[in-house]
Amino acid sequence: MRGSAFFAVLVCVCAALSAQERPDALGLYRQGNYNRAAEVCLEELREMPRNMNSYVVLGWSLLRLGRNQDALSYGRRGLEVSRYDHRMIHIVGEANYHLGNSLEALKYFEEYVAIAPTGDYIGEVYYLMGEVFIRMGEWNNADIAFSTAVHYNPNVVARWARLGYAREQARDYRFSLEAYNKALQLNSNHSDALRGRQRVQSILSPAPASPPG
Repeated sequence: MRGSAFFAVLVCVCAALSAQERPDALGLYRQGNYNRAAEVCLEELREMPRNMNSYVVLGWSLLRLGRNQDALSYGRRGLEVSRYDHRMIHIVGEANYHLGNSLEALKYFEEYVAIAPTGDYIGEVYYLMGEVFIRMGEWNNADIAFSTAVHYNPNVVARWARLGYAREQARDYRFSLEAYNKALQLNSNHSDALRGRQRVQSILSPAPASPPG
């Protein structure tokens, strides 16, 4: 018994020392060191295969590295551990989006909205939903999604520009112009918003016809 107890204590001490020596994965992620953050998370998961925080930081890091298939694979594993972890749902949805799996992405984004309506990534999720609807040519749904995205993050110029584009495609030109103008208030040099505003203005106020010669 004494030998077993000593061995158990030794294992705990070694584990604690290992944890102290290992860098902080979330800190590495926040510093932009995504490769090392992913490595640390994989080390943690080898020791604690059900550690959801490790899965989440790993997923975030893989997305930032553009390793979307890996993010999807580990995201699915994370959901096997905790099916309704909204952070993991966001990761799987975004990975599917970048891989072109629009319907799968939309399914997870809608699930995120239902589970975490005030989650940290709610604005990003609505923005990506808007992009999915644009892919599908569903302009009114794209309008709703982008409108919600800018409600949560009103200072992101690209989202206003995309809202303007969705409304332009739906031929809702007056409100399209409002969105483009809002984008240009935030960044007067935003090229997509400038071109969009010019297109819409030419529709709303066409140049007068030249008099006959």
